[in-house]
Amino acid sequence: MHKVDTFERSMPEINTTKVCFVVEKSRELLSEDEGVGPDASNPSDDDGRRVLTDAAYAPIHQELVQFIEDLDVDEAAALVALAWIGRGDFEPNDWRSAVTQAGERRERPTSVYLLGMPLLPDYLEQALSEYGYSCGDFGSVASTEAG
Repeated sequence: MHKVDTFERSMPEINTTKVCFVVEKSRELLSEDEGVGPDASNPSDDDGRRVLTDAAYAPIHQELVQFIEDLDVDEAAALVALAWIGRGDFEPNDWRSAVTQAGERRERPTSVYLLGMPLLPDYLEQALSEYGYSCGDFGSVASTEAG
C-alpha cells in the first residue's frame, strides 16, 4: 500500500458526504430492475413489485442526475477525478492532475458521463478509500449534513 501525503488527502473540491450520496444513489439505481412483466396474479399480492419497475427507476435516476448537475464546476471535476482514480486511470498522488483533466473534459454533461460507468459506486468508494475515507457512516451523517 502506498502512502498519500496529507495535502493530497484533503480533496477540498468536494465534500465526502456528497460523494457518498452519489455512491448510495448509484447503488440504488444499479439495483433497480428495468421492469417486471405483468403476470396473471392478483396485483394486491405482488409484494411491492412496483418498486422493480421503470416507475421506481425514474425518480432515483432523476434525483441523481439533478444532484450531479447541481454540483459546482470544481465539485463536478473532483467527482470525475475520483471515478478515474478508483478506476485506475490515475494514481491517488496525481489528484491535482486528475482534477485538472476532469475539469477540461466537456464531451457531454457530467451526469451522463458518470452514470455511463456501470461500476461508478465501486470506483468512487475505491478512490475514497485510497484517501482514507469511507462511506460506512454515510447513512447517519447524511441526514445532518445533506443540503
